[in-house]
Amino acid sequence: MFSKILIANRGEIACRVIKTARRMGIATVAVYSDADARAPFVRMADEAVHIGPSPAAESYLIADKIIAACKATGAEAVHPGYGFLSERTSFAEALAAEGIAFIGPPVNAIAAMGDKIESKKLAKEAGVNTVPGSAGEITSTEEALKVSREIGYPVMMKASAGGGGKGMRLAHNDKDVEEGFEATRREGLNSFGDDRVFIEKFILNPRHIEIQILGDQHGNIVYLNERECSIQRRHQKVVEEAPSPFSRPRCARRWASSASRLPARLVTTRQARSN
Repeated sequence: MFSKILIANRGEIACRVIKTARRMGIATVAVYSDADARAPFVRMADEAVHIGPSPAAESYLIADKIIAACKATGAEAVHPGYGFLSERTSFAEALAAEGIAFIGPPVNAIAAMGDKIESKKLAKEAGVNTVPGSAGEITSTEEALKVSREIGYPVMMKASAGGGGKGMRLAHNDKDVEEGFEATRREGLNSFGDDRVFIEKFILNPRHIEIQILGDQHGNIVYLNERECSIQRRHQKVVEEAPSPFSRPRCARRWASSASRLPARLVTTRQARSN
């Protein structure tokens, strides 16, 4: 158990982490920019460290400032919340190099989940059901047409590093693929610095239900219910509801059992790479 942690986030996210840490008897350190100097989370924490100007790019997103704050306060671990540095592998690696724990997934899991092509390969290896689609990166319009015909229209062309509704194009026929494949690659490159694209079958009238799983480095995995995320606009979630009103207990258990295989696979992969 840690005695002191630093929260590398702000606002309500930081407040929730601080409240939980307090119940567990763990001291907390907040970091804040100029804009948040009088924010509630700064007052709530046991200690607070100023890390720069208001823009996040000059404060919350600079890993060196977070690490310096850890050293100055003796924080043993960093809780990243979500957003900001929470999915940046270089940040988790930098913390590890300084002997500071990262309260979150291992580096290989962050990298894998941020890469849709890699995460789908891992899911298949773990025996998790996946949407029919290409086995890896599609490198040309001709290949995209071939794969799309094999899968059967409609299909969705996706940027491997995409997210937030970006890097996705629906194709109902060959013409859509011819017009959209290179555009999907450009959007992936411009938005995420990665132009790799893969293709999946587009599911008509689906339900978007996410399974929440927590796992630790000892192989313990806990299922935290499912989230109904079907209400979307431009492929971005608008409302999340847990548990899903459309699930049944038997289905939820099956989903949880399937989803739990992936964290186990990531832990195994991590151990294999470290040996």
